[in-house]
Amino acid sequence: MNTPIPKDIPLSLPLPEWLLVTLLVVSFLLHIVFIQLMVGGSIVTLWAQIKGLKNKEYDTFAHEIAKTITVNKSMAVVLGIAPLLSINTLYTIYFYSANALTGFAWIMIIPLVIVAFLLTYLHKYSWKALENNKMVHVSIMALAVLIFLFIPLIFLANVNLMMFPEKWGTIQGFLSAMTLPNVFPRYFEFLGACIAVTGIFIVWYNGRKSYAVSTIYSVFKVVDLKRLGYRITILGLGLQLFFGIIVLFTLPSKGISFELIGIMVVAGGLLALALWFCYKTLINTDEYINLHFKKIIFSMLAFLILYGGSRQLYRHHSLEKHQSLVAANTKEFQRLSKEARENPVVESELEIDPSLGEVAKGAAIFQANCAGCHKQNEKLVGPPMTEMVSIYEKNEQGLRDWVRKPGKKRADYPQMPAFSQLSDDDLKELSKYILSIK
Repeated sequence: MNTPIPKDIPLSLPLPEWLLVTLLVVSFLLHIVFIQLMVGGSIVTLWAQIKGLKNKEYDTFAHEIAKTITVNKSMAVVLGIAPLLSINTLYTIYFYSANALTGFAWIMIIPLVIVAFLLTYLHKYSWKALENNKMVHVSIMALAVLIFLFIPLIFLANVNLMMFPEKWGTIQGFLSAMTLPNVFPRYFEFLGACIAVTGIFIVWYNGRKSYAVSTIYSVFKVVDLKRLGYRITILGLGLQLFFGIIVLFTLPSKGISFELIGIMVVAGGLLALALWFCYKTLINTDEYINLHFKKIIFSMLAFLILYGGSRQLYRHHSLEKHQSLVAANTKEFQRLSKEARENPVVESELEIDPSLGEVAKGAAIFQANCAGCHKQNEKLVGPPMTEMVSIYEKNEQGLRDWVRKPGKKRADYPQMPAFSQLSDDDLKELSKYILSIK
């Protein structure tokens, strides 16, 4: 009953809807992979650098991962433009309403992103300069990680809120939006994905033929780094599965369908499969370290595709009824607008009293525009006409100028509105009538 039902902007989409939806899903998946690598890489770098305070090899490992964060950051930013434009175009009312309701936190995303990016660059390029001040260097990355952990929470609260217009009337800012169902389960599932994707990236990154592990590390070998990557992947996949189950059971029912549940179950199975292959890799000997790598990549990519599709499907189901109401409201507005244009209101003609002679038209203009506030001999809202005569008796142009653009001279009278709609001829007739009063 209290759901806001605005009218839409009656403009056609710049592309067919199916194409915009496809662009949204595909571009979002590309964007989110690099976001996960950026956030996950920052977390792993911080962990490894803290561990590296006692073990130099982990400090070197942290340095190598830190080099990739700014690159993945740049890719994430560039690839984020398409999904942002797509969701703005497809869900204008919902996206901007959520932006407005999350208010200050949403606006803070830009300065927070700038600060976080600058901190990652400072951390990357001050490695040698702060080699003897490791705690300062670790603190720089810790601050960047804290910001990176906070920004996705703002995004999640915002995109979650846009799917529940029935809650808009109860939301009072960002903190209020975070209390909606499913925000925190989705957030922790996202963090698990960041760690999992970063872990498998570490396996690939350190397994490249062009990557000279032996000249970079003193103790770690390629197989050691790959095992480390698989352990990180297992941790991330475990978190994803755990919180993914919570997400499934905390999703508000209005967007749920059997089709969606089926997709999510299959997606969960693919994550479990990737987890199993990671485990099999770790319990095998070093010679089989690459045996299941492609299977893990395939399982995680297939999950990612199903994940993107399920998000869009849930969004569609959640907003479908509300969009129908908005479309009906828009159609009614367009009907009323068309009727108003086709049947314009004709302003009533001035009632002119011929017996008043040459001031008859001015008297009619006065009656239509001024009589509500002015009487001839006594104060009503504004001063009496006789007072106007005493002021402007010899300054008719001054009276016209005052009516056209009045000011405020006395505290005991309200501000007079301007009558800019009156033509010069109307003003001449009006002033002639007023100054005729004795």
